[in-house]
Amino acid sequence: MRVFPDFPEFAAAAKRGNFVPVCAERLADLLTPVSAYLRIAGRLRRPFLLESAEGGEHIGRYSFLGGDPFLEVEGDASGLVKVDASGDREQIPGDPVAVLGELQRCYKAQPVMGAPPFTGGAVGYIGYDAIRWVEDIPTSNPPDGSMPWVNLAYYDSVLAFDHLRHRVVLVSNARVCEKATIEEVETAYEKAIDRLEYLSEVLDAVPGHAAPLDEVSDDERGLDALGDITESLSRQEFCAAVENAQDLISAGDAFQVVLSRRLTCETDANPLSVYRALRAINPSPYMFILDTGQAHVVGSSPEMLIKVSDGVVENRPIAGTRPRGDDGEADIALGKQLLADEKERAEHLMLVDLGRNDVGRVAEYGTVGVPEFMKIERYSHVMHLVSSVKGTLRPEFGPIEALFAAFPAGTVSGAPKIRAMEIIDDLEPLSRGVYAGAILYADFAGNLDSCITIRTIVMRDGRAEVQVGAGIVIDSVSHREYDETNQKAAAALQALSWANRAEHSKS
Repeated sequence: MRVFPDFPEFAAAAKRGNFVPVCAERLADLLTPVSAYLRIAGRLRRPFLLESAEGGEHIGRYSFLGGDPFLEVEGDASGLVKVDASGDREQIPGDPVAVLGELQRCYKAQPVMGAPPFTGGAVGYIGYDAIRWVEDIPTSNPPDGSMPWVNLAYYDSVLAFDHLRHRVVLVSNARVCEKATIEEVETAYEKAIDRLEYLSEVLDAVPGHAAPLDEVSDDERGLDALGDITESLSRQEFCAAVENAQDLISAGDAFQVVLSRRLTCETDANPLSVYRALRAINPSPYMFILDTGQAHVVGSSPEMLIKVSDGVVENRPIAGTRPRGDDGEADIALGKQLLADEKERAEHLMLVDLGRNDVGRVAEYGTVGVPEFMKIERYSHVMHLVSSVKGTLRPEFGPIEALFAAFPAGTVSGAPKIRAMEIIDDLEPLSRGVYAGAILYADFAGNLDSCITIRTIVMRDGRAEVQVGAGIVIDSVSHREYDETNQKAAAALQALSWANRAEHSKS
């Protein structure tokens, strides 16, 4: 196992920062990210796995795993609470967004040549309701049970699968005080190496059991292994909510309102089996399984919320949807139909303008642009119109502030955002919880990547929850919007059914 950097290079880096990665590299030809997750999930607290379906150098090259965070932060209407590795809880005073931003800045990561792009930091979710820290949105619905508004875990150890080089890079960060003696720096380096050796032993351990997912054809991927599905809004109720929203749009209250409904069913499936099924059915740029302590959050989201990389902030609005065609010719025809649909184009343009405004709130003046506009991206069940908005982040803002500048995404709230969210609170019967917020990872060097929490399953207390929405405008047809929510839920429900079938077949 090759360890890097060597001690002299490490000691030099420790003079410049207090969070210095020590790495070890080994072959990954007998390991996959899923099999590695099986091993760490049985041995480390709060395991996570982050993957991407896209190939290439910049997206999809790495899968990231981790466990045993050194710090956890939860938040709700009363503010933030930090939980240390021993489980002790302490309220954190102050503005929650400012506190989260400061937490990212108090650790100063140092780059190490050969290290993966993410070597440690925060991983978790920011739920939709966290917008209430920033905006005065009414709260008509009770909190979402055991799920806090925010749940972030801070990791100083990470496993990174480099799919291009067929290696796994083990990372253990040494946290070094600014005035540490050379002996203390050497001790920190040795402890980091000890942690690397432990992580390597975990990867060599016998993995936990995973129910086999028998291969099934597309035609067989039905919902037969699901029990009864409970809807927060029935077809009739959802259509009535659409019409109520349209009345308000007609009165000039908003241009668009994104209404959602939650589907809930009982399940005894293993969350990892659900993740495996979902990544097979609906591969997407953002795939994740997070053990939050209260629940497993399993998802395959197509949509970036905010990305900050080397000082550039990016937002990628997705709006405009068609189902996939039965064959290549039909698929092309549906794509052309989508591009020609005036309603879809108008809705998309509105959300691009909203994205420009969000990025502009934290970007240098004159740097905001739209390098990609109305490009079609295809996924397993649907295709979307996608654009990219970029700008240079102003020095007074960090990645957390950039995320909250765009939070929640216009594609899951509406426009103008504040009034749309007020209407959502009035017309939806449940708090949104995790749905329509963000799944993110943020390092300690000023970089962040996040996706909108859609195409996501929350598994807790023997049940699974899938929430799906549709953008309502003045000329929306209510029953078609209801059908669109079912199309968006299809992959997640099929994954649950497939995983349930595997669970029942092993017993």
